[in-house]
Amino acid sequence: MEILIIIALIVAGLLLFAVEVFLVPGITLAGIASGVSLLYAIYYAFHAVGTQAGFITLTVVAVGIIGVTIWFMRSKTVDRLSLKKTLDYKPEPLKGTNIQVGDTGTSLTRLTLIGNAEINGHIVEVQSADGFIEERTSVRVTRIDNSTVYVVRCNQQ
Repeated sequence: MEILIIIALIVAGLLLFAVEVFLVPGITLAGIASGVSLLYAIYYAFHAVGTQAGFITLTVVAVGIIGVTIWFMRSKTVDRLSLKKTLDYKPEPLKGTNIQVGDTGTSLTRLTLIGNAEINGHIVEVQSADGFIEERTSVRVTRIDNSTVYVVRCNQQ
C-alpha cells in the first residue's frame, strides 16, 4: 500500500509540474501542489518504507522532472502554444494632413522636445528642433523625417 501511495504522489506531482511549467505562467497553486506532492512522496518513502526506498524515490522524482521537461521540449506542445504572428503595421500619423516644410502652426502643449501642435488644422505630434517651446507659441516646420515633424519657434530662421 505504501508503494501505491508513493507512486500516486509522484504521478500527481509530475502532472502538476508539467501544468505549472508549460501551461500556467508564474508560481501558482499547481506549482506549489507539485512541490508539496513530490517532497511528501520522498518524505513518505524515507519514513514509511526505508532509506533505500527513499533514495530510489528521490532518484525517480529527479529523473521524472528531467524526463517531463525533455518530453515537453521535444514534443510540439511548446511550438503550438507559442506566438508566431508578427506585426507589420506601420502607423502613418501624417497621412492626409498635407503638412509641408515651411508650414506654420501653434504648439498645443509645452514642447519639452516632443509634444503636440496644430498645423494646417491638424493636431500632430512634433519634435522641437531648438529646445523647449512653451505652449501656444507659433512654430514653423523645418523638417519632416520618417513621420516625425520637427519644428522651431517662428521668429527663428
